[in-house]
Amino acid sequence: MSLDKIISAEQAVELFVQDGMTLMVGGFGLVGAPLTLIAALNDSERKDLTIVSNNLGEPGKALGQTYRLGKVRRAVGSYFTSNPEVAEGYARGAIQITLLPQGTFSEAIRAAGAGLGGFYTPTGVGTLLAEGREEREINGRTYLFQEALPADVALVRAHQADRLGNLVYYKTARNFNPMMATAAKTVIAEVDEIVEVGQLDPEKICTPHIYVDRLVLARETL
Repeated sequence: MSLDKIISAEQAVELFVQDGMTLMVGGFGLVGAPLTLIAALNDSERKDLTIVSNNLGEPGKALGQTYRLGKVRRAVGSYFTSNPEVAEGYARGAIQITLLPQGTFSEAIRAAGAGLGGFYTPTGVGTLLAEGREEREINGRTYLFQEALPADVALVRAHQADRLGNLVYYKTARNFNPMMATAAKTVIAEVDEIVEVGQLDPEKICTPHIYVDRLVLARETL
């Protein structure tokens, strides 16, 4: 593989992120979040974005800063209470929120990566989350239909990559990143280290290089 798969975070945002796109962003809270790529996104002129992520960071941090800058039109995720600014913005109509139970959220991403249109789940039946949703009875139990969650671009965080783009994750920083790497048209992976092909233990590779379009070396800390 040539070196052109390795680019800067600024180049990645400039080349692959456009106004109005749907972006998947890995991480659980700030753990496993691609902070260098998020910082480059925040420094760019990109706006009107739909962010598919477990949460929108914390006030002024990572995706919390993305929200403060007015770049997020809609958020799809499970846990927005880590950032009270998002809750306040939703209450006054400054942002659209699609709230999904965490298992449903992760399965919707996985379904997109598997090429499925959606799936039926019992989670949420009889709650406000069921309003306007298709229901179906299967073997005497009621299920809700959940569409798959694809994205234009996924920004993911891994620990190591080889020059082909095979990815190894570190402990709980793995979280949503591997499934997001399967569910977007373009995948940009931020990593701590890039090694030569053959140096990674193949048993530890979680995301095969075929899913990864570009690599960015991490440099951002909070």
